[in-house]
Amino acid sequence: MRMTKWILGFALIITSNLVSTVQALPTLIHNVKGYTFADGELVEFDSLLFENDTVIAYGSHDELAKQAKASISIDGKGATLLPGLTDAHGHVLGLGLNLMRVDLRGIDSLEQTLQTIEDYAKANTELRWIQGRGWNQVLWAKKEFPTKQMLDRFISERPVWLSRIDGHAGWANSKALELAGITKDTADPAGGKIIKDEQGEPTGVLIDAAMELVENQIPELNQMERRTALELAFDHMLKLGITSVHDAGVDFDTYKLMLEMAKQQQIPVRLYGMLSGSDPRLETMLKLGKVELPFLKFRSVKLYSDGALGSRGAALLAPYSDDPDNKGLLLTTEKKLAEDLNLITQYGFQANVHAIGDAANRLVLDAFAKLPEEQSANVLRHRIEHAQVVALDDIPRFAELNIIASMQPTHATSDMNMAGDRLGNERLKGAYAWRKMREHNVLIAAGSDFPVELANPFLGIHAAVTRQNSENQPEGGWLPGEKLDRAETMKAFTIDAAYSAFWEDEVGSLEASKKADFILVDKDVFTVEAEQLDDVQVLQTWVGGKRLN
Repeated sequence: MRMTKWILGFALIITSNLVSTVQALPTLIHNVKGYTFADGELVEFDSLLFENDTVIAYGSHDELAKQAKASISIDGKGATLLPGLTDAHGHVLGLGLNLMRVDLRGIDSLEQTLQTIEDYAKANTELRWIQGRGWNQVLWAKKEFPTKQMLDRFISERPVWLSRIDGHAGWANSKALELAGITKDTADPAGGKIIKDEQGEPTGVLIDAAMELVENQIPELNQMERRTALELAFDHMLKLGITSVHDAGVDFDTYKLMLEMAKQQQIPVRLYGMLSGSDPRLETMLKLGKVELPFLKFRSVKLYSDGALGSRGAALLAPYSDDPDNKGLLLTTEKKLAEDLNLITQYGFQANVHAIGDAANRLVLDAFAKLPEEQSANVLRHRIEHAQVVALDDIPRFAELNIIASMQPTHATSDMNMAGDRLGNERLKGAYAWRKMREHNVLIAAGSDFPVELANPFLGIHAAVTRQNSENQPEGGWLPGEKLDRAETMKAFTIDAAYSAFWEDEVGSLEASKKADFILVDKDVFTVEAEQLDDVQVLQTWVGGKRLN
């Protein structure tokens, strides 16, 4: 009975008209340095005219003022106006939870990491679990994985669980290991690894599927916590100029909540959700069909093929250069991937598959190649998420199969301090290879993978153009031959990202009849020194003709 009521509610959501019918005078924003893409080409303008939530035209102030004599006029004061930015790969609930928990990102010493955890635990004595994310042992002096003993010294009565920055490894104290039943006799689960010391004792670090042993012990979020996390994430994105986001893996409970929030017009950014392929209720969500609402779409599924490079979980064709007995982990077998793709595509859903290592990328490309035409990327616009390390022979296959490369520029600048060690010079030729992808006419949808990386899209724009981190290092850029130019980069964060979510007819550019989603920023991204691109500040964010920041 409860499921029947929920499905009826779902039907009401689908048929509801969530677009306001209140009419208003057209709005003319002038005195701006405006940019958009039209038919794939970059164009400039100084004024934008829109009515309610829809663009009427862009062009010169004189022309548009004549076109709309009675209008609300806003002086842009010389700011740069851009289409609203899309983050084509983020984790919205994860971002919100990250804003609620201890943040260890970017801390470059083990000592300071531990101090930050201790301070958070002391300030949040009511929490049953101490949770956080962002530690990265590569930034520490010894570059070694941490241990449970380091946490036990100051947190022994409450369980502690801290995800590595890439989300593919976790760090637990002894209490958390005890609750999970992890001892020296516990075997590695399929697709995961329990790191053990020389005596065979678990150290406290768990890789990929082994993380679930601890995570399954953490109390589930209640509805209020889940809603609060989403609201925090939405507010954070709007401040950064993100008007559209592709959520890479939405579980059933979050799916239901997002539908309810959309019904109540409480989702302020355009959210393209990928259903979580690991959710046991995936087929239930698929059977309910595609969701096509003004601010919420569900018509894709997120799958995993391997782990991450930093934790040596990415699946490689040959062993790691710095770990000759290890080729990483395939999280999905060839048979299981084929079964998953067949299920997803039979319902007409797009498949977006996480693949980081060259073996994983080849596995996914091979699987996509075997799909019949009506289930292929030619129809359903399938994507490979990350496409970080690709064998050179496989790069042209993305275009041949019409596979979208959903890539995150800041991954390159975050990983450059260890990628060479992991891969060696020869494999680096196909790593983070944005220029090679574009030379083969592969469409790139750009994102951040927040909260793995910071959500600020201008950090990604800077990384794509300079191949440098926020300190503008290394000089000249890391593997500088893979740089993108500014127009290519902005397309990847706007119109091309919109295409990868079947949203190109409504957002991604400011052409007539599209939604009035745009931002005002303090620097001209096409003329400012490239080193300053990550310093761009968002002044205003408009979604559907309404200023939300």
